Amino acid sequence: MNIAIVTGASSGIGREFALQLVKILVKTDEIWLLARRKDALEEVAQLLSEQVKKHNLNRKIQVIPIDIADEKQLAGFAEVLMIKNARISVLVNCAGIGTYGSFEKLSRDEVAETVRVNVLGLTQLTKFCLPYMRKGSKIIQAASGSAFLPQPDFAVYAASKAYVYSFGRALHKELKKDGILVTVICPGPVDTPFLAHAYGRYGQMNLLKKLTMVKPEKVVHKALIDSKRKKEISIYGLPMNLLYRLTRGMMG
Repeated sequence: MNIAIVTGASSGIGREFALQLVKILVKTDEIWLLARRKDALEEVAQLLSEQVKKHNLNRKIQVIPIDIADEKQLAGFAEVLMIKNARISVLVNCAGIGTYGSFEKLSRDEVAETVRVNVLGLTQLTKFCLPYMRKGSKIIQAASGSAFLPQPDFAVYAASKAYVYSFGRALHKELKKDGILVTVICPGPVDTPFLAHAYGRYGQMNLLKKLTMVKPEKVVHKALIDSKRKKEISIYGLPMNLLYRLTRGMMG
C-alpha cells in the first residue's frame, strides 16, 4: 500500500497541498491528513473525497488528528506506521506555528511551542517516516523566506524555519543516493489563516509584506513542479527569489 502524508493539512499551505496532490498522485492508495483540529481535517477530507469520486480515483482519505509537538502522540503515530507497514510515496511537512512580537514579549509557552512544532515535531516525524520510504519517494519540507535572514519581531519563527531550511537541504544531499528526493519550499508571505493568527496579538503586517503576499495555490503548484524536477529548493515569486539571491551573495 502506497500512502501520501500531509501535515498541517487542516488549513493554509498544507490544505492546498492535499487538494492538489489528490488530483496528480497516480500510484497512491491512501492520503493521510494530519493536523490538530479534527473538524477542520474532516472538512478537507470531504473536499478530497468529492474529487476522488468525481475523477473516479481509486484511493482513500484518512484523517489523523495529531499534535506533532506531543511526543506520546508521535509515538502512537509511529506505531500506526509500523502496523500498516506501508510505503510512503510522499511526505509533506507543513505543520507550523509562529507568533509575531519581540522575543521579550512572547510568553515562554509561545516560544517553546514554536520550537516543539516547527523544529522537534517536523524532525521527529521525518525520522519516523523515513524507514517507510523507497527510491522515488518524495519529501517536501515547508521552510520560509524568513529562513534567509534573521527577522526581528519574528525571531523564534525565523530561526525555526532556518533550521528547516538547513535540515531539508542536508537531507536532499544525504538521501539522493537512495533515490529519495527532498525539496525545501521557501515562500514569502502567503494569504493563509497563519498570518492572521501570527500577527493577531502584537501587531500588524507591514506594507512590504502585504504587497508581496501570494496565494497558496501558486506556491504549492510551483513546489510540486520543482519536486518533480528534483530541485533542492522551491521559491515562488520575484521578491523571494531576489531576496534569496541577495542573501546568497551576502553569505558568499
